[in-house]
Amino acid sequence: MAANPFRQARFLTSANRPDQLPADDGAEVAFAGRSNAGKSSALNAICEQQGLARTSKTPGRTQLLNVFPVGDGDARRLVDLPGYGYAKVPEAMRAHWRGMIDRYLRERASLRGFVLVMDARHPLKDFDRHMLEFAAASGRECHCLLTKSDKLSRGEAARTLQAVRKELATLAPGATAQLFSSLAKTGLDEARTRVAHWLGLGSA
Repeated sequence: MAANPFRQARFLTSANRPDQLPADDGAEVAFAGRSNAGKSSALNAICEQQGLARTSKTPGRTQLLNVFPVGDGDARRLVDLPGYGYAKVPEAMRAHWRGMIDRYLRERASLRGFVLVMDARHPLKDFDRHMLEFAAASGRECHCLLTKSDKLSRGEAARTLQAVRKELATLAPGATAQLFSSLAKTGLDEARTRVAHWLGLGSA
């Protein structure tokens, strides 16, 4: 890709429920992932904006649906979903998050695809499998970012990617995967191209 269209991304609103989101038209791409997988860092790296999505040393800080329009108007949007997994919050709150994410992914008409963020050192945990099963059942397109790939040797990273792609063929045929590192800037162009294609900003 030439210029990065995601540099124009900006914060619009946070929603506690899907019905508080902007009008369900245009195109959206959602980012999902366990709370320690590096989802906010991946979003910031893709957008080349350090503070767009809030990052924290405390997992689970993203507790709402955060909406980031790209370009003029609000017709193309990135949506940061609550991190799921290790957040130290009451079970009632975790249940609310699960229901909110499930409802959003099941009902949102403008959702063109979602990016599933997984730590390359610990991919395909229960939440990841749940999301992939949803993708297969709903026909949603899914692209997996294997983050923190700089923590693995080149050989380990290649073997991990191969293993994940093999399992994706069974869990969610059509889902794709790549290596990614916010720190080492690995895989940025590939990720941007995929998301831009879904939003109608370019081709994958």
